[in-house]
Amino acid sequence: MLDELNILKQLLPSLPQAEDVVAGPGDDCAAVACGGRRILLAAADQLVGGVHYYRETTSPEAAGRKLMCRNLSDIAAMGGVPKWALLCVAAGGRSPEWVLAFCRGAAEAGKRFGVSVIGGDLASLPAEGEVASLTILGEADAAAFTLRSGAKPGDLLYVTGEIGNSLASGHHLDFEPRLAEGRFLAENGFASAMLDISDGLLLDAERLAKASRLRLCIDPAAVPLRAGAEREPALSDGEDYELLFTVPPGREEELKQVWKLTKLTRIGVAEPGEPDVCDCSGRSLLRNGKCGYEH
Repeated sequence: MLDELNILKQLLPSLPQAEDVVAGPGDDCAAVACGGRRILLAAADQLVGGVHYYRETTSPEAAGRKLMCRNLSDIAAMGGVPKWALLCVAAGGRSPEWVLAFCRGAAEAGKRFGVSVIGGDLASLPAEGEVASLTILGEADAAAFTLRSGAKPGDLLYVTGEIGNSLASGHHLDFEPRLAEGRFLAENGFASAMLDISDGLLLDAERLAKASRLRLCIDPAAVPLRAGAEREPALSDGEDYELLFTVPPGREEELKQVWKLTKLTRIGVAEPGEPDVCDCSGRSLLRNGKCGYEH
């Protein structure tokens, strides 16, 4: 294991940030002021063969689509609109046709959501395998984008869609990034804080709790499960690409009335206290072994 969380804990505070950086490392996207009401959103993610998909059974088109949609999910979590992407692929033991199909899969997925692939890089690897990275760029209104740090005590914790069984069900390859939902929640002020669930519900909930400096109390029985999912592993399996967000209590009824599309489920509440994720009895859910995926 790379010990990702420990590396980031030591690295991020040391990274210098210019004055125009509204939100730097540590959120789903970086946010940079571009003058007026315009905010530039930027994020990068990787896809590694054998880690994020089965190399033998996943088509290159499906793998490319997943890489694009993983990044689109980050834009969704900020309430933004995706615009441009840079795609880099390094492969060993793959044919030119495979690499071409991978790139086309990513580009076609982006096209559905108005994203132009404007550049990137191709390289060979000395050993068999493939690693691809994609940088996504988007836009948001300076008054209408959402960070992880905006939750307040009393806010209600919600999740879009369903959780769990992503790998066996194929959801991890064929999910719909929640762009419309994220933009609606941000632009209409329904989400006080938001992130996408990629590494597991509990681990990502902990990230929201730490960013907002409060405790999240989750009712595991209220978490909506994807078909075939078991409740306990569903809380930490990851690869869900749903949105986890908090709603000010005074806006809950209005949200229920105006949003009739994707299922939105209330699963908990934010409370004052040291950052933690607890069950309804106050018992921490983060001390029961694995609570999410770490590199």
